[in-house]
Amino acid sequence: MLTNTFKELLGKQPFIASGSIAMELSLRDKHDIPADIWNLKDPVTIESIYKEFVDAGATLLLTNTLKSNRLALDAFSLSDKVYEINRKAVWIARTAALRKALVAGVIGPTGHFFSPIGDLTQDVAHQVFAEQAMALLDSGADIIMLSSFIDIEELMIAIDAVRAVKSDIPIIALKSFPEDGTVLATSYPADIAERLQNKQLLALGSNGIVGPQRMTDILRALSGSSIPLCILPDIAIPTLLNGRPNYNAEPEYVASVAVKLVRQGACIIGADGGATVEHVKAIAKAVQHEIPGSEKVEPKPSKTIDIKPIESEEVSQFAKNIGKQFLTTVEVEIPRGLDMSTVIEASHFLKEHGIDAVNVFDGARARVRINPITASHIIMQETGMECITHMACRDRNMVGLQSDLIGAYGLGVRNILAVTGDPTTIGDYPFATSVYDVDSIGLCRALNHMNKGRDLLGNALGRATQFLIACAVNPCADDRENELKRLEKKVQEGATIAFTQPVFDMKTLLPFLDSIKSLDVSIMLGIIPLRSARHADFLHYEVPGMIVPAWVREAMHAAGSNAGEVGLNIATDFLSEAKEYVQGVYIMPPAKRYDMAIDMCKRSGVL
Repeated sequence: MLTNTFKELLGKQPFIASGSIAMELSLRDKHDIPADIWNLKDPVTIESIYKEFVDAGATLLLTNTLKSNRLALDAFSLSDKVYEINRKAVWIARTAALRKALVAGVIGPTGHFFSPIGDLTQDVAHQVFAEQAMALLDSGADIIMLSSFIDIEELMIAIDAVRAVKSDIPIIALKSFPEDGTVLATSYPADIAERLQNKQLLALGSNGIVGPQRMTDILRALSGSSIPLCILPDIAIPTLLNGRPNYNAEPEYVASVAVKLVRQGACIIGADGGATVEHVKAIAKAVQHEIPGSEKVEPKPSKTIDIKPIESEEVSQFAKNIGKQFLTTVEVEIPRGLDMSTVIEASHFLKEHGIDAVNVFDGARARVRINPITASHIIMQETGMECITHMACRDRNMVGLQSDLIGAYGLGVRNILAVTGDPTTIGDYPFATSVYDVDSIGLCRALNHMNKGRDLLGNALGRATQFLIACAVNPCADDRENELKRLEKKVQEGATIAFTQPVFDMKTLLPFLDSIKSLDVSIMLGIIPLRSARHADFLHYEVPGMIVPAWVREAMHAAGSNAGEVGLNIATDFLSEAKEYVQGVYIMPPAKRYDMAIDMCKRSGVL
């Protein structure tokens, strides 16, 4: 079969894609390493699987290379094997095809997020895709299939990268959609099809994630496109059994839905996750006499989800007061256990004395504490005090982080301070996993997207949030240039106010403020009133990123038993001088000495 013949017949008869190499390897008890690596480790088995797919009726063999790009292979120290693995995969497939099937070289996503969510840049992604495409095409792939892409921007880059390698190569572009009826009810799938319309694709469509029934909704949403459709659903939603996916969908069931998909317009049909040779055989037999699009299907009407306007009462009072008055916040110490009484008492005390908000940290030093959203909600309910809720990226993946933010908003938590978070290695559970799907810059972006009524992938939330996006900055950072660049990125991603690490004198503060004068960001000056010489030494020598000037340490040592009073005086005098240059103060009193914070504020004239 020649590529030209394939193009001529596309739309006149269904073409059958091969199934899951990973699933067939698993059935052969070969699941200890990623499927792609078996191209080198056991090419004989891979070839035998392809031959079984061809015998089952597959007319389009998909190479076992979904995760064979440089970045994905780097996790297994095989980034230098990109060319070899992809070349081998095509050769194996071509050997099995025997002119009964065409070979589609499969390219999957990088597995990395773009900056600022992750560290991937568009240029690097383009290079990675081009490298893999070159290997696949040099080895004789008839078609390039871009498969399992979640991020439409990454898919667009991949298309351009393949075109840069060979401008006339036929490309099939597949976008994976989540199992989410709300998203599929919007214009989102149709918008994707429209964006791909002018890319001169052989086919577009969707694969994976959802089962056959849900894929019928996706097909309808995409059917307004004039480009032929390729539809490859998972055979079902799997359950995990001993860490491995377990599918229950029988071949006959998958095949019956495949018939509907072809009749409704699928020109290339098959199944993805969990699809064995038996599933492909059943599909091929069921659709052999079907004509794609034989049943006229109207494109699924989309619902427009209006982003409801922000109600004025949803904006926190703290946010409203930025720039209108000097703001004061105090960090409250969150207990290890369930007893929140000391926090409630402290918040009552601080509110009664005129403090604007309390800072609620999120597992500082990677130690177990009550969830900061829950703590903030309790404080607000019990005392009416506003909270600056710290959110660390350490403990939550991208899904959990956004879910928690939505939950926070639902509970009335409005002021979020985005922090990357201390690694678990220094905390109570040093062998726990540090997630870091995103860092504080990425979290600022997530918050900014929600303030526009969308999640990070552009899915509508139904209404816009009104989070105050706060961030942290360290004027004393060892790598000052990098710290300033990160602050600039945070501001670009929506941060409007920055809380500094503790500063002790104007010699540190003024140069820092001068360096950020071009940024549109308010500054909450972090101050710690020192309680002893030992406290000063500990902060300076043992806390990363903390600088206690020599003159301060010397004064604390010279003070002897009066060190606490001297520390308070240093902090008060500094605040008295600095208050004209910043928008507020963030006080971190030692050992629950909240009275020191009030004393500082009163003596310096900010209360």
